[in-house]
Amino acid sequence: MEHIEIRFGDDIETPATEEKSFEEMFQSVNPMFCFSKRVWKPQMDIFETREEIIIQAEMAGVRQSDMIIEVSNKAVKISGTRKSNQPDPTATYRLAEIQFGQFERVLYLPSVIDVEKVSATFASGFLEIRLGKLLRKNIKPKHNVSLDFL
Repeated sequence: MEHIEIRFGDDIETPATEEKSFEEMFQSVNPMFCFSKRVWKPQMDIFETREEIIIQAEMAGVRQSDMIIEVSNKAVKISGTRKSNQPDPTATYRLAEIQFGQFERVLYLPSVIDVEKVSATFASGFLEIRLGKLLRKNIKPKHNVSLDFL
């Protein structure tokens, strides 16, 4: 089984907002404008249990070797490329909804994570990243306090 590379760092760069040209704004009108230059965003779910944060990403058609996972204490960045499998370059498209090319998602984490407890799996077109939460052992439990109102 091929391993998924996870990079750890202190900071994750967010994509810069770019001004788009007229052609880029309307590239979805004709998919042949620029398949390889479009940046798409895979659909993702992020949820949390008491012990961990779980990220699931729909990555159909992306090879494991074409994705990069970067983890900091604040965010997770998933990026890579889905290569086009256009069967015939002379074909006329009647419908083109599947996006190809580069993708990137930055997800900000709701809790601090323990970098020793990070894992990723990729099966059936779904990427799952499990991030163990950093449990604070020295925090005293909160007690219920009753207040008398005058």
